[in-house]
Amino acid sequence: MKFDLNTITRENVKTLKPYSSARDEFEDFNTANMIFLDANENPFQNGVNRYPDPQQNSVKAILAKNNKVNPNQVLLGNGSDEVLDLLFRAFCEPKKDNIISLPPTYGMYGVLANINAVENREVLLSTDFQPQVEKILDAVDDNTKIIFLCSPNNPTGNSFSDESVVKLLQNFKGLVVIDEAYIDFSDKESWLTEMDEYPNLVITQTLSKAYGLAGIRLGVCYASAAVISVLNKIKPPYNVNELTQQRAIVRLNDSEKIKYEISSIIEQREELLKVLLEVSFVEKIYPTEANFILVKVDNANKRYDELIAKGIVIRNRTTQALCENCLRFTIGIPEENAVLIKELKLLK
Repeated sequence: MKFDLNTITRENVKTLKPYSSARDEFEDFNTANMIFLDANENPFQNGVNRYPDPQQNSVKAILAKNNKVNPNQVLLGNGSDEVLDLLFRAFCEPKKDNIISLPPTYGMYGVLANINAVENREVLLSTDFQPQVEKILDAVDDNTKIIFLCSPNNPTGNSFSDESVVKLLQNFKGLVVIDEAYIDFSDKESWLTEMDEYPNLVITQTLSKAYGLAGIRLGVCYASAAVISVLNKIKPPYNVNELTQQRAIVRLNDSEKIKYEISSIIEQREELLKVLLEVSFVEKIYPTEANFILVKVDNANKRYDELIAKGIVIRNRTTQALCENCLRFTIGIPEENAVLIKELKLLK
């Protein structure tokens, strides 16, 4: 099925003249020795008295190089949530269009749909937490603009089959957004390698998980240059602050430490999986390719309260579709995991 970006872009966005910030107007010049008297800033230097680079070019250059894409295929946002919100605002007409999400999944897809007055058509995953492709395609109509796939999925931890994703990409004329927040903990390859093959493929990632930068709020969107161009038209001019950009650059250049931490988390995950097999009230342990484990227990509310009383905060997912009596354990550092294991073994 042929994808036409012009067809799915909102009419007001097509004709929108984006805000041109003071720094956008001379981005092709060497600014090293320029005197800045354009943006009404405080002129006294303190490291953050100037507005940040509105296009975050230094950060994008590193991400583009690391992921073998062009910088014009990258958009950065104030966390992945801003990136997702931009997709709604660029492509979904309020009170007319709809998106499809696949519960149990990341709750912000539904929240953002409500905020933007866009219908959220939910198609449950199968009992083994895989997309039900035929049911998804049956739910599509002329006003369906985006299908959201979280892979590895939150809260289930598993990745979606390649066959399912390809079938959706080939048979849906809107955008297929793959949320890869947890891809660094998986053995599967990122869908970034397929961007040139599928013009309707959008991939979101984050520096909040494997990169350990949840506090700076930096989300990443990878897509065709054409899709990124549309999103750039509507993003706030200075949506990623200077301190966030500086901290991201430092961290992205410390690849060995990142690899070590990811390896440690995966190692600890495997250890916790073994221990959970011995916990009496654990009824099922779901396969995971993320930095967390979803388990089914005898009574999720009871076990959640017991662990809270011991000072251990986990996530109770029992109210989510297909997740009755399920708890989600995030992998901590070895010392934290040891405390969790000790308390789990003491509970009766």
